Parts: sequence; structure tokens; C-alpha cells
Amino acid sequence: MSQAVTLEDFYQQKIHWMPDNLQQDIGHFNVFRLDDFVGPKACHLPYSRKDFYKITLVTGRSTYYFADKTVEILGHALLFANPMVPYDWEPLDDNQSGYFCIFTEAFLHRYLQAAALELPMFRPGGQPLYALTDAQFATTRQLFEKMTAEIDSDYAYKYDLLRNYVFELLHSALKLQPATVLYKDSNAATRIASLFTELLERQFPIETPGQQVRLRTANAFAGQLAVHVNHLNRALKEVTGKTTTQLIAARLTQEAHALLQHTTWSVSEISYCLGFEEPAHFTNFFRKQAGTTPTAVRAV
Repeated sequence: MSQAVTLEDFYQQKIHWMPDNLQQDIGHFNVFRLDDFVGPKACHLPYSRKDFYKITLVTGRSTYYFADKTVEILGHALLFANPMVPYDWEPLDDNQSGYFCIFTEAFLHRYLQAAALELPMFRPGGQPLYALTDAQFATTRQLFEKMTAEIDSDYAYKYDLLRNYVFELLHSALKLQPATVLYKDSNAATRIASLFTELLERQFPIETPGQQVRLRTANAFAGQLAVHVNHLNRALKEVTGKTTTQLIAARLTQEAHALLQHTTWSVSEISYCLGFEEPAHFTNFFRKQAGTTPTAVRAV
């Protein structure tokens, strides 16, 4: 899976322009017409996590991929994306229209007492897509049109007003029934395996003795991916032929070999980095996985 797309990546790849306020402490917000990002010349960002939040109003035939699920959109819809779940939107014809806005967590959180970013549409494992009637689409489009007009204004407090528009959009969505026509696509297991691999590999390489692996169990990975551990195991078994525990153990063993052969860290330090409570537990694990001891590998 591709690495998470940053705000800088988004602007450079999609727009070839970098806004001045990208690094301001107030957080970042911007709004765009979707029509400008579809068609043969459009730059398509990969199925991946993005390090910003996104709300999209779309009409037209398209497909929305998120985590291990796929949703087919045949009319009007409101889509929500968060930095924790990879996603991709694929237009299936040229008749796409709408708007989207992007913003960082700081844009909302700095001004909130409640955790708006923990609402159902943003929560991992939640429902990020809401089907709209013609009337609901028209009302939501008006809200995006207000955002578009305000972002170009000289009003000194325009970002406070834009923040209020986002809140209004969130509360409008909460009143809607989420789309329920979800289906696991033919690549659902592959997507789960890809998400798991990204989480696993993100912990490596270990570069300092103070760095420690945090996710070491099947349950820990399932919790991060917002799936049941049995579902995770089935998906990984289908794709790789191995269980979650076997894959974790193999990667820990691989990293242990590298640290033993290419650093001067003690076995105790390596044990800590790989998340073992005691060096003896690491030695027993390594002997079981590699058929030899850590000290024997280091002596070679």
C-alpha cells in the first residue's frame, strides 16, 4: 500500500500549488469544486490513507473504497474520510459533479470541547457514506457554495465562519440515514491484508534503542483496523496462507536478525525494542522461530 498522502502531496499532485496558510496553527481548511478534479486530465491519488479529513458531496455514478468495503454510488451522496482509514474514490463516468472540503484535525479541535472528529462518520469502522435525496443534495450544495464564496473573501473571521459551516454539515449528516448497501468486494481479503501489512511495516526498521514495537498481537492489530480478530485471521490466511500471529512473529524475527547482525546493542536492548518484557522471553521466542539463539547469531 502507498504511504499516507500528506496535505503537501495533495496540493502538489492535484493542483500544482501550495497555499500560504498550510502550516498555520489554526489548522488548515480549503474547499474545491469536484468538477475540476474529474476527467481524462485529472490526477488520481492512490488508495491510501491521507493525513487530513475530507468531506465530499458527489452526484454521478462512482465507486467508493474504504478499508475492506466497497460502496457503489448511483446518485447523490455525501462521503466522509479520516486519516486513519485508507480510501479511494473512482468515477465510473464523466458525469460527476459536486464539491469537497479538506481540513486538519487542528482546524476543528482547537475550538471544540466535544470530540467532533469522533462522530460516527469519522470513527474507524463507522459509516462514512450517506445517500441524499434531490432536496438534500440541493441543500448540501448550497452549504458548499457558501464555503466556496467565503474562502475567497477578505472577511477577517472567515475561518470561524467556515468552521461553523463544517459543523452544520456534520450535524446535517447525523440526521440522515447512512447508506446500508455495502458489500465486501472480491478484493476484501486483499485490502485487509494490505492494511495489516502497512500497520506492521510502519513499526520498522528499529533505528534507536529507545524505539519500541507497540503492536505485537493479533488482537492489537484487529483493534487498530476496527475488525474482529477472526475476520483478520481469515483474510490473512486467504491471502498469505499464514495466520496473523505467524506473520507478526516472522517480521519480529526478521528485525531481530538485522539488529543482532548490524548493531552493537545488547540482547536486552533488542528485546526491549521488539516489545518483550524480559530478555529471556525474547530468547525463547527467537529460538523457537529461528532454531538458534540470539547470541549464536551475533557470534557468526
